[in-house]
Amino acid sequence: MPTSRYPPLIESLGAALKRPLPGLTAQMGMSPQPRPGTDRILDPGLDCRRAGVLVLFYPCDDDLCLVLTRRTDSLESHSGQISFPGGSMNPDEDAVSAAKREAMEEVGVVPASLELLGQLSPLYIPPSGFCIYPVVAYTPHRPSFTPSEQEVAEVLQVPVRHFWIPSTRCEETWEMRGSSVRVPYYAVGPHKVWGATAMVLCELLSLLHEEN
Repeated sequence: MPTSRYPPLIESLGAALKRPLPGLTAQMGMSPQPRPGTDRILDPGLDCRRAGVLVLFYPCDDDLCLVLTRRTDSLESHSGQISFPGGSMNPDEDAVSAAKREAMEEVGVVPASLELLGQLSPLYIPPSGFCIYPVVAYTPHRPSFTPSEQEVAEVLQVPVRHFWIPSTRCEETWEMRGSSVRVPYYAVGPHKVWGATAMVLCELLSLLHEEN
């Protein structure tokens, strides 16, 4: 029997992405509460700015790593937050082509090095009016990251095993837009991964948990 060219976790994730996804039910596991407008992504006529983001895996130290970025403080939307590489779709682009292009522009990941596994569920972000479409990919070697000075303050390479540690998943109450909001987040070093990024991660991790 031929040996797969993918690690077992990637092999099983690729298979899971071809089946119906848990979607909003899983995403809400890391959603701030209250979060107005969450259900609007289910509206096919939703008027929003559409963006592709790249959920990228690569081998690292007997594990797999995920790539996250800390956005610079000068950006107009979600400045200073932890996010996946990504950005707005051009008129002639779909989610996959936008995610690949943005990853190249933001962190220097070469599109030709990526092997597409599938896509996670789209997610509407009420404060910025974006709909993000997460594209999941794998590359067999650690990329030579070249972060954009204008957009990326830091590239975070997080082992998947980090997210299985119970103390990684935390919650605080923050004051946001004049209201108290319960904010769950993943603790990654000194950083708090929350909001849309955490919600995408929550669906991803639920798939990995089901497969393993």
